[in-house]
Amino acid sequence: MNDSTTFISALKDNNLNELRKIPKADLHNHFVLGGDRAYIKQKTGFDILPITTPLHSMDEMHAWSSVNIGKRFESREMRQLLIDASFEQAKLDGVSVLEIGEDVWALGTFFNHDIDALIDAFEQAHQRIAPDIELRLQIGMSRHCGINYLLSCLEPFWGRKEFYSIDLYGDEFAQPIENFVPIYQKAKEHGLRLKAHIGEWGTSDDVIQGIELLSLDEVQHGISATVSNRAIDYLLEHQIRLNITPSSNVLLGRVAHMKEHPIAKLFRVGLDVTVNSDDVLIFDSDVSKEYLSLYNNHVLEAEELDRIRLNGLREL
Repeated sequence: MNDSTTFISALKDNNLNELRKIPKADLHNHFVLGGDRAYIKQKTGFDILPITTPLHSMDEMHAWSSVNIGKRFESREMRQLLIDASFEQAKLDGVSVLEIGEDVWALGTFFNHDIDALIDAFEQAHQRIAPDIELRLQIGMSRHCGINYLLSCLEPFWGRKEFYSIDLYGDEFAQPIENFVPIYQKAKEHGLRLKAHIGEWGTSDDVIQGIELLSLDEVQHGISATVSNRAIDYLLEHQIRLNITPSSNVLLGRVAHMKEHPIAKLFRVGLDVTVNSDDVLIFDSDVSKEYLSLYNNHVLEAEELDRIRLNGLREL
């Protein structure tokens, strides 16, 4: 029995354990909130409970993070533990392609401005815990930070071939997207794959504008494009990948119910979509659970979900 046959059968049988044995990608994962809950409890005694009812804003999400992560993990050793936990979680879930990375501000806070130490923190955990996983190391930036500050933080990252991509996240309304053009121009010069969180809280026009201004290759979320034929046509024409996180969309109130998730429309019109975890610790949403939830809520057929799984694994 090949992987596709096993994956499809596992969905139809509601067999989460079998799903976790099948290779899959996780291309939208914030490692600080993406680790294995049991591993963290075993190592620290901290019992980090996920949310069970929808939040209403990014502020509420940040408040949860402050209480459950916050000062508990503010040392270099605890940062390493969160990195380790993300690889433990990926291994548990059968993830074979994992795209994660550190926020640029953390280079000074946790790694004493030593870029080699930051890279080693991920690569050594990778080799020690899950060496069979393909690691795509990402540079992360918060939209709340000033541009000059980010440019200064980014200097040690430029030209380091260990990094695969760059991503911008946080409140979409923190500052105009055009402010980040100089950063993305430089990232493109250095051959990084260009990503940003847009179209989660923003509009379909924001999706188009963000792609145009930043020359994006991929969009994290992008679900607001669903309401606009113009946006859908634009994404199709420019072959933009959408890395979607269904459970977080529901639990952050961006989609009323999983049964109504727009990934079905986006996939069926021919867009390049993937299914990902986002923040496992908050949303209790590893990738296998995401696939199973989409199937059990009749969003997509098992065969369609397998096509999405295979799409996430292909090289671009």
